Amino acid sequence: MKVITIEELESIDPSTCCVVDLRSEDQYERGTFPGAANIPMEQLNERKMELPKEKTIYLLCHTGERSQIYTEELEAEGYDAVNVSGGYRAYLKLSLSRYMEKESEEKRREKTAEIERSIIKKFRKSIWRPFTKALNEYQLIREGDRIAVCISGGKDSMLLAKLVQELKRHGKISFEAVFLVMNPGYNDDNWKIIQDNAELLGIPLTVFHSDIFDTVAGIERNPCYLCARMRRGYLYAKAKELGCNKIALGHHFDDVIETILMGMLYSGKVETMMPKLHSQHFEGMELIRPLYLVKEEAIKAWRDSNGLHFIQCACRFTENCVSCGGGRGSKRDEMKELIAQFRKTSSVIETNIFNSVTNINLRTVIGYHKDDMAYCFLDDYDNRS
Repeated sequence: MKVITIEELESIDPSTCCVVDLRSEDQYERGTFPGAANIPMEQLNERKMELPKEKTIYLLCHTGERSQIYTEELEAEGYDAVNVSGGYRAYLKLSLSRYMEKESEEKRREKTAEIERSIIKKFRKSIWRPFTKALNEYQLIREGDRIAVCISGGKDSMLLAKLVQELKRHGKISFEAVFLVMNPGYNDDNWKIIQDNAELLGIPLTVFHSDIFDTVAGIERNPCYLCARMRRGYLYAKAKELGCNKIALGHHFDDVIETILMGMLYSGKVETMMPKLHSQHFEGMELIRPLYLVKEEAIKAWRDSNGLHFIQCACRFTENCVSCGGGRGSKRDEMKELIAQFRKTSSVIETNIFNSVTNINLRTVIGYHKDDMAYCFLDDYDNRS
C-alpha cells in the first residue's frame, strides 16, 4: 500500500490527482484538505464510479488509520490509490502551526479579541445569556471561589474557558480561575492542536500529565467508563492541590437531555446530569457545569463563525472509529440521532424533555427514592381521598 504525507500531498499538481475525504459530510463541511471531494466511507462502495481510474486517488480520513482499509480495497480493484498518513488531523495540526508562526503577535491578538467580542455580541442571546442564567439560577459561582476550568481540547471546554475569562473581566463576582489541562497520553498531533488553539484563544494553560491511557490500555470491559472515572479523580486531586474549591466541566444542554433519555430507555429511571455536585471523595470540592443551558447548536455556530477547529475525540483508543464516523455508535450517539428527529417534529420537544426533570409531580409517579428512602404510591394511597 502506498502512503503519502500531508506535506507531500500539498506539492502535487491537483489536476493530476483526486483527493477524497472519507469523513462524514458534517466534518467535511467544517474543514478539509483544499480541493478534496467528500465521499463518506460508508458510501464509497456505491460511489466508486465517481473515482477517475486515470488519476491517482488520495484517501483521507481523520487519523489516516481507517483510510488504509479503503486504500487497499481500491488498489485490489485496479485503482492507483494512496493513503494520506495522519489524515485530516495532521493537516489541521500543520495549518494551525503555520498560522501561529506566520501571523504576527498583533494579528493573533486581534483574532483573539474578535473571538471574544463574538461571544458578547453575535452570540449574546444563544450563548452568553444562557451561560449567565445557569450561573444565577443554580448558584454555580460565588464570591471568593477558585475554579479549575477543565479543558479537554474540544469545542465545549474551549468555549467554557472563554466564557469564564469574560465573566472574570466583566462580571460582578470576584473569583479566581485556573485553566487546567491534563495530558493523559495524547498523541503528539492532538496535543499540539490543543496547545495551538489555547494560544490562539488567549487561554493560559496550567498543564499536568498522567498515565491514564497506558493504565486502561489493557482493559477490555468498559475501558471508557474507567478512563472517565480516573480522569475525573485526577482533575479533582490536581485542582485541590492548586487551591481550587470547584472544577468546571463543559457539559451542555444537549448532554443533559441525552442523559434523561438514556436513563429512561436503557436504565428504567428518571435522572439527569446535575448542574452542580458535591464531590464524594474530595472534601470541600464541588463540580459545576456552567454550560448547562447552552445548546450544542450554538456552540457549533460560535466555532464555525470564528473559523475554529478543535479536536473531536482525543482518546487514543476510540478516535479512529468515533472521529472518522466509522464503527458502532454509542448509546449517547443514538440519543443525539433521536433528539435530531424530535427537533424535526417540534421545536418544543427538547425543552419539554428538560422540563420533565424540573416539574415532577410526586403524586403522579408510582415510586421514587431519595438516598436510602424508597416511596411507593400505595404507602399513603388509602389515606388520600
